[in-house]
Amino acid sequence: MASVNKVIIVGNLGRDPEIRYMPSGDAIANIAVATSYKSKDRNTGEQKELTEWHRISFFGRLAEIVGQYLKKGSSVYVEGRLQTRKYTDKDGIERYATDIIAENMQMLGGRQGMGGDAGMGGMDDGGGYEPQQRPAPRQAPPAPAARPQPKPAPNFSDMDDDIPF
Repeated sequence: MASVNKVIIVGNLGRDPEIRYMPSGDAIANIAVATSYKSKDRNTGEQKELTEWHRISFFGRLAEIVGQYLKKGSSVYVEGRLQTRKYTDKDGIERYATDIIAENMQMLGGRQGMGGDAGMGGMDDGGGYEPQQRPAPRQAPPAPAARPQPKPAPNFSDMDDDIPF
């Protein structure tokens, strides 16, 4: 039977990426991404926002890109797969952790740190993204140039009757 192990996450980094290098020289980057879910409390009817944190690991060239361009508060789209690992904690207890192994990444939200104001804010206490200021409204685009007049439709009465079908 076929199976699928695919994860898509769109969220914001909660801290700067951690970059390490393997003895072979390959880069490894680890990030923590926050996603939010809004729901209504059944008892009180109050709107509440729940934040979920996701550990994501990148390898190779993708890890180098993450280390170079992403920072705390960056918006990111990540595709990958789930991987569960088993480890022993400092008290000798066996534990399991499920991480996302990234296969594709897309930076969202503009060009940060490239000389322009990208409108990015910081992380608030709830782990969500809150813009510090709104960008100035854009001016209306210029009117489109005059379009050339379409060619008139062919006059079918001028056609020969020598059509072979």
